[in-house]
Amino acid sequence: MIRLLRLRRCSFALDPSPLFLHPSDSPSLSLTQIKFDGENYELWADAVWNGLDAKNKLAFVEGTIVKPETLPGEEESIEAIAWRQCNAMVKAWLRNVIEIRLHPSITFSGMVPEIGKELKERFSAGNAPRVHQLKAELNECKQGKDQSVVDYYTRLKSIWDALGNYSKVPPCTCGSAAFLTKEREEEKVHQFLMGLDTAKYGNLRSNLLLEDDVTLLSRAYALVLREERHKAVTKSKEEVVEAAMAVQAATPDSNADQEEVKPPRCTHCKKPWHTEDKCYVKHGFPSRGRGRGRRGGRGQGRGGRGNDYQSANAANTNETDTSHGDLTAEEISRVRSFLAAKIGANQNQKISGTVYEDEDWTG
Repeated sequence: MIRLLRLRRCSFALDPSPLFLHPSDSPSLSLTQIKFDGENYELWADAVWNGLDAKNKLAFVEGTIVKPETLPGEEESIEAIAWRQCNAMVKAWLRNVIEIRLHPSITFSGMVPEIGKELKERFSAGNAPRVHQLKAELNECKQGKDQSVVDYYTRLKSIWDALGNYSKVPPCTCGSAAFLTKEREEEKVHQFLMGLDTAKYGNLRSNLLLEDDVTLLSRAYALVLREERHKAVTKSKEEVVEAAMAVQAATPDSNADQEEVKPPRCTHCKKPWHTEDKCYVKHGFPSRGRGRGRRGGRGQGRGGRGNDYQSANAANTNETDTSHGDLTAEEISRVRSFLAAKIGANQNQKISGTVYEDEDWTG
């Protein structure tokens, strides 16, 4: 007995009755995320009918399951109650997938087949005008400059699906059906390739058209998508290189900084091209012939100090002669001329009786 009940439950779960309502079914359930706005009837109807079929309630819209009759004076049968509950549930589901602004114009008081018929008659465009509109959209469907391949293909496929709803080709079991399917697939491949951005995918399109078999839309789409990702990676690398070059261009050149460096300036005499430790004004000029006048006694009297300065000056002179620093040949010549003139003037003063003293001597 227990096994029989389990078999019945299993059979009931695999093939439930259209009058069965699952405990999870509720009037607030939404069959699809697509809402009917008065313009997208074909897309909306396909999604809603698919949802009702999954719930085993498509028979209510098609009108293939009728309400059990109840004779006057008799109680409503269990089947009639179940049909009434299912009919109310399907109406609630339809109301949830229609925009609120359209509710006043749609009558939800009747039975589900009447509601479905009213929606189709009011909002479904005629076959010829709608097919013409879809084919015009298909002809104008091109990939935008900044549009991704995914968005372009999604838009294209929605038009193909809408046109498929108006297809009048009867089902066929012969070999010509496979040939017709292949031809349609090849046509979709050409439409997909023609709408691609020529600047980005012109070379890839030429390579695909050179192949003998271009009937696989999925393969063409995968190749174009891979090319798009490759271009995105290459573009990101180029942006990094351009950013690095911009930073380098904004950074001052080290060579330019070196060219703008000012010459050294002495902090004692405030003159350029030498430093304080080599300043003749502070440490004394080179002592060529100094102390040989008639008053050599005085010169000798200060010889201790003078000799020290002479030794220092001689060291500075030797260092200056051997290492000119940043002086040019012309500047060195000027310095030597100045020193020669100065030494000559000092010796004339010594011959005439004048005693030579450096500026920093005392006594």
